[in-house]
Amino acid sequence: MTVQDIRAFNRFYTNVIGALDYSRHLYAPFTLTESRVLYELAHSPRTDAADLRGELSLDAGYLSRILNRFEQDGLIERAPSQRDPRRRQVTLTVRGRETADLLAERADDSVGALLATVPDADRPRLAEALRTVRTLLSGSDRGRPRPEDVVLREPGPGDLGWIVQRNAALYAAEYDFNADYEGLVARIVADFAEDHDPHLERVWIAELDGRAVGCVMCVRDDAPGTARLRLLLVEPDARGLRIGDQLVGAVVEFARGVGYRDLVLWTNDILGAARRIYQRHGFVLSAEKPHRSFGKDLVGQDWRLDLHQRQ
Repeated sequence: MTVQDIRAFNRFYTNVIGALDYSRHLYAPFTLTESRVLYELAHSPRTDAADLRGELSLDAGYLSRILNRFEQDGLIERAPSQRDPRRRQVTLTVRGRETADLLAERADDSVGALLATVPDADRPRLAEALRTVRTLLSGSDRGRPRPEDVVLREPGPGDLGWIVQRNAALYAAEYDFNADYEGLVARIVADFAEDHDPHLERVWIAELDGRAVGCVMCVRDDAPGTARLRLLLVEPDARGLRIGDQLVGAVVEFARGVGYRDLVLWTNDILGAARRIYQRHGFVLSAEKPHRSFGKDLVGQDWRLDLHQRQ
């Protein structure tokens, strides 16, 4: 392996993905760098300019020009960071999120077309080769997943069924819930699949190294102006990467962005790790009541977040 080998591969791959003319490649008025900034904002709900500079290794002036353009086009809003008032938090507007979603859809289509040229029998070998490159060039923590390796995405074919299956399996293994819980999850997912408003309701899948490792849903509640967070789940082997925080943060920002006043959820007191995540995001316990469900004696809890108050 020589420097020239890597440079030759770089030239080949930038041509394959259309990096030199990305706006034409995706039929959108954004460069590859601009598209990547939108991607980071869509998948990291609490981001400031300093975070973006560090994550993308961008020059401060260059990033500032990109953000100024995005703000002028109504794609982002900037406000003092809650972590440090000296820094500026950047969030996507509704228009910005729609733009990011459109770019993601076109990028998926482009990569899908590329993948379609690879025979099915060769795809596992390609996936392993890509993982090998990432592992060998990832720096000092080689092979070890990082929070920034997690991608939040829309559900694809089969993902809603995965939500039902993994919820049923994990809650049976960890809390000894019976099949009644699987029935509840199946009804929630089926209701969403059959009838939901994509502007007001959404599902996120957390993906790591090409596999689903978590999920969460945001759906309309019966109370006017209220959204409900449902079915938060993180696979055991992916815990410790702040995936639960990313998923809950995505729901909070989405619900706030589309105009809900309150965000509510129902859980049980035995789910201590999930409760701590909700508390970190500002949820407040509003009621609790003992009940017998899923073959267990439980204490159900209602939690609420006022979306008018930024945390």
